[in-house]
Amino acid sequence: MNIIGIIPARYGSTRLEGKPLKDICGKPMIQYVYELAKKSELLTQVIVATDDQRIVDAVESFGGKARLTSKNHRTGTDRIAEVAKDIPSDIVVNIQGDEPLLDVRMIDEAIRPLLEDQELNACTLCRPITTAEDLQNPNVVKTVFDLNGNALYFSRSLIPYPRKQEGHQAYEHIGIYVYRKSFLMQYINMSSTPLEVSESLEQLRILENGVRLKVVVTAYEYNGLSVDTQEDLENVRRIISTSLNIG
Repeated sequence: MNIIGIIPARYGSTRLEGKPLKDICGKPMIQYVYELAKKSELLTQVIVATDDQRIVDAVESFGGKARLTSKNHRTGTDRIAEVAKDIPSDIVVNIQGDEPLLDVRMIDEAIRPLLEDQELNACTLCRPITTAEDLQNPNVVKTVFDLNGNALYFSRSLIPYPRKQEGHQAYEHIGIYVYRKSFLMQYINMSSTPLEVSESLEQLRILENGVRLKVVVTAYEYNGLSVDTQEDLENVRRIISTSLNIG
């Protein structure tokens, strides 16, 4: 089975322009993400999908694969689909390009349900929320799922509501998406849906179209540190510098 990992990497960013190329202890951020994805046991190849030749050049300079895509895509899903449509594959994994500290085992963890269930078209991950701050933070997307692990809803609000505190547990959505390629090609042609627009959460389009989306509770530690600002970048630099015993 051909399983491809695609990393969408857009150069323009309102808060941190050119962030895929930002230096982290001697490497551009995109290299960290690419190299961790290459350690996956299940991916057969990894490709960066980008809108900027500078990112293509950077990826190729360290021996990676990159494809130049349209600058007009609204979402990372649209960007990976442009690349995936021309590559023979069965499963496509959307790997966030701004999470250089991601545990690679989580990629394989999200892929396995599609290998085990041939009727499943999409899968993603979540983790238990353990802090009061994250419970109230609208940037921490929450999810609820049924007894079989299929998503019921995603929201920026706190779900489920803790009417009874005892036994209450909320889960944070982790933005790794695994799609059967045939479904991905359908998905990008679906119109935006009301709840998707209201919450500004693209994955709700899947649920609103009645498609089953599996949510796996990760067995691994997830720090949730995506690089969106200069402060985020400095935090990642400190963490990696410490792990490498630099300075």
